[in-house]
Amino acid sequence: MRNRIIKYLDKLEEENNIKILLACETGSRAWGFASPDSDFDVRLIYVHKTDWYLGLSEKRDFIDAFYQEKEIDICGWDLKKSLQLLAKSNASIFERIGSPYVYKEAEGFRDSFLKLSEENYSKIASIHHYLGLANNAMKELREHEAYKLKKLFYALRATLACLWILEKDVYPPMKFEVMLNDLELPVEVKNKIVELLRLKTKKEESYRHYGEETLLGFIEESIHSTKGKAKSLPASNGNYESLEHFFKTTVKQYNDN
Repeated sequence: MRNRIIKYLDKLEEENNIKILLACETGSRAWGFASPDSDFDVRLIYVHKTDWYLGLSEKRDFIDAFYQEKEIDICGWDLKKSLQLLAKSNASIFERIGSPYVYKEAEGFRDSFLKLSEENYSKIASIHHYLGLANNAMKELREHEAYKLKKLFYALRATLACLWILEKDVYPPMKFEVMLNDLELPVEVKNKIVELLRLKTKKEESYRHYGEETLLGFIEESIHSTKGKAKSLPASNGNYESLEHFFKTTVKQYNDN
């Protein structure tokens, strides 16, 4: 599948006259709890030719494409849009740059972008993002007696990300098991999650699950406590000067080559 995805990426570069700076896997495959029939969520950061950025009209600054009956979902953001989102500490940007599975990368881009992301990481912006995800997932879980197991893991991952943000100085890792192993969690919670991780790798996306009150209660309690603690986190403060410099330098670099 990797070779097919790279061929589609090459096709998108040619059709859109762009340079892909980073193409990586996100979603359940990158998080580490994919089902056997999970699709591939490929996300891009790309750059246009210099002339594309010159002019008065607003232009489409994203790409989306589906292949193989939507088994492969490719979405991407232009470099300028990506940096604007990074200034707001957008969680999706951090997940793209932190993905453990990279399909395509311009030499040196990821390391440079990682350094820039560290300078623009905002705990409060990130924790509000994950609190929103956890709340929305929990609402769906409580509304149905039987639910998709992946929805429970969405809630769990967002919850652990909130706890990570409160305890650590670095952005939450993409790999769910890294957070699971590095955070201090109740033994019964951790054991149950490990058990369900094994189950999820064997069940298809349509599988419906029941119960797990211990985990649901843990999520709700964590959400409640996180909301209170989040109020003391410092305000967001994007470094626009360094972002502007990075944008101009990168556009020039990949248009001079």
